[in-house]
Amino acid sequence: MKNLIKKNTLYSLVVLCLAFNFSVAQTPDKMDWWKDAKFGMFMHWGLYSQTAGYWDGHKAKGNEHFMIHEKISLKEYATIADDFNPVNFNAEKWVLTAKAAGMKYIIITSKHHDGFAMFNSPSNDYNIKERTPYAKDPMKELVDACHKHDMKFGFYYSLGRDWEDPDVATNWPHKGGRSNLVDYPDEDIKVFSRYFERKVKPQIKELLTQYGKIDVIWFDTPELISPDESKELRELILNIQPDCIINSRIKHGFGDYEVKEQKISENLEVEPWEACITMGKNWGYIEYDTIYKSSELMTRQLLEIVSKGGNLLLNNGPTGKGEITNLAQERLAQIGEWMKQNGEGVYGSKPWKVQGERLNKIQKSIKKANLSEEENLMKDNANDATSKDVFPEVRFTSKAGAVYAYVCSATENEVLIKSLSTKNERQIKSVTRLDTSEKVKWNQTDAGLVLNIPNYSENEIPITGFKIEL
Repeated sequence: MKNLIKKNTLYSLVVLCLAFNFSVAQTPDKMDWWKDAKFGMFMHWGLYSQTAGYWDGHKAKGNEHFMIHEKISLKEYATIADDFNPVNFNAEKWVLTAKAAGMKYIIITSKHHDGFAMFNSPSNDYNIKERTPYAKDPMKELVDACHKHDMKFGFYYSLGRDWEDPDVATNWPHKGGRSNLVDYPDEDIKVFSRYFERKVKPQIKELLTQYGKIDVIWFDTPELISPDESKELRELILNIQPDCIINSRIKHGFGDYEVKEQKISENLEVEPWEACITMGKNWGYIEYDTIYKSSELMTRQLLEIVSKGGNLLLNNGPTGKGEITNLAQERLAQIGEWMKQNGEGVYGSKPWKVQGERLNKIQKSIKKANLSEEENLMKDNANDATSKDVFPEVRFTSKAGAVYAYVCSATENEVLIKSLSTKNERQIKSVTRLDTSEKVKWNQTDAGLVLNIPNYSENEIPITGFKIEL
């Protein structure tokens, strides 16, 4: 009888443990949606959008950062707000443009380095509602449109650079290197904690309480924030919105994921990471920035990032009138068409054992620009370090037991994928083309998997996705 009781007790404990483990495994993590999303839209929009890359009749140094590079006083820079009236802003159109491109979340500049808030900020009147003829809060409409169309939403906030506030010192690339030294020339009397209490905390509270659910707070340029202040800021955010995700630029290890700006990780990253990359040369709207990456190149970059475990946050800069440029819309529409047909192996995927494979022996050329001293000082304005080389390759992802192989920019009608050879003990059961859902002819040999590649029209992105059942 005692043995029977012991057995029953042991059995009950095992069942309870299994049930507990199952419930833990099934408990959603706040990062789950972000890890599955893979693709988001970054939007840089502010007073600098109004000047469109010009100042005082010439092309401005520093692009959207021109206030400090042109050594403009706060009083003079603030006059831009007198003409800032984005009458063509249409929140729903912005969200639907992102959604049609296959993007799952939007991050927009609530306050950039110039310190001007693009939202209604009761704690600081240097904002779009109080200082411009527009006299409204566009962020309210944008958040509402995101909620309506099931688009996740986040606010960008420049944390350690603010050219409106007298207490913001900087230390990159040298002492005072990114500070407003025209109005506040003495770096030694600036006290970050005063700015932190006076402006950062009140505005972060406003962003988290005025608009309903916010999915991400995306900090930039933390500069001189202390570990205690980073910790306090994280606690403030999570006390108001516990499910809000915070990027690494809160600093001191208090973020939920790593940010790589204008570059792509060389290898697979185990921890969550995101690459923020511009479509053109600049972050904000610059009228003469008219050479954007091709849709093919941006789709390749997305696949490379996803194959290495990351997300792509692709930036565009709306105009001072509130419009996404025609060139950006064209590129995004092309990517969106491709994603509709091939996104199955992108969304919700995980890296495979192999991230990528060259399809020939073309050597990758890396061009290093010889920057002048002035250009080097401005490298955070236009610092795109991503490769622009296009060559035949395969990018791999995995999901639900299947491997997805994306054949990029192939120059032949038949390709050999060596990573899927019989030598690797990976027996293939079936191969399906994602864009047609049709089974395709294939041949797996000791050398690799042989696949036929379709011919592409001029307007098609020359990348084909294959679902491979093993």
